[in-house]
Amino acid sequence: MRICVAGAYGAFGMKHMDALAQIEGVTVTSVMGPTKAKIEAFAAERGVGHAGTTLDECIARDDVDAVILSTPTQLHAEQAIACMKAGKHVLVEIPMADTLADSQEIVRVQQETGLVAMAGQVRRFNPSHQWIHNKIAAGELKVQQMDVQTYFFRRSNMNAKGEPRSWTDHLLWHHACHTVDLFQYQTGETCSEAFGLQGPHHPDLGIAMDMSIGMKVPSGAICTLSLSFNNDGPLGTFFRYICDNGTYIARYDDLYDGNENQIDLSDVAVSNNGIELIDREFISAIQEGRQPNGAVADVLGAMETLDKIERSFRS
Repeated sequence: MRICVAGAYGAFGMKHMDALAQIEGVTVTSVMGPTKAKIEAFAAERGVGHAGTTLDECIARDDVDAVILSTPTQLHAEQAIACMKAGKHVLVEIPMADTLADSQEIVRVQQETGLVAMAGQVRRFNPSHQWIHNKIAAGELKVQQMDVQTYFFRRSNMNAKGEPRSWTDHLLWHHACHTVDLFQYQTGETCSEAFGLQGPHHPDLGIAMDMSIGMKVPSGAICTLSLSFNNDGPLGTFFRYICDNGTYIARYDDLYDGNENQIDLSDVAVSNNGIELIDREFISAIQEGRQPNGAVADVLGAMETLDKIERSFRS
């Protein structure tokens, strides 16, 4: 499998590069980044044969079978569609788009081309959430409520590496997308009710820095999600599953019961690295000619719920 990583020297591009290095039979044949000197130096450092500054030159190559897009959110839809129209399978980092209309167009093009198009919903693959999902699938657990906190301290336009971003991140269309998809994935239902509240907008960034979201699926399970770019304290996303048969707390790749007893996740998956697991699923789906867990059509329900929440802001 010959892969192009677009946005390769960004925070998540490098996570994918490291993950792909752990997967047998995979070669990164092309990397893309906007700055010629930086991407060429990165390619030389990583032993990649081709470095380009535009996606078009990368997807025109015969030695690229599939593309991983770790590029700015606002480019995801246009680039994912371009990859598929060039005959390349595509894994697009979360979110696959920042509007419902663009998400629907990605799904339409995937269905038209028949290629593998996968959204980077990494929470589906983190071993902590996989453990919960396996219990649900076995009929041993049913989610009654999810309580989730997504907290950052980010009052300027910086990325996860602490470097300036060329684009503006978003609590709803990026960070809430993780939990909206996970809630619907774990319950197996699309939200019948969803609303949100926004705090004040940042005077320079033009986005809400605090947000509260409530969701409900037809079976009655609910989810409460709190998000902030203003939180000066423990950072990250913390999940509490309140179930009919126990309470569980997920913190990154660790899982605890409601009494803080750690749960052994060693046999859940071949790796504890969610990015590696999502890349493995993408590659396996291509090789096996099947749709992956996290196919864009499967994730469309989450984008519909995000759209519903965004419309509730305006109302």
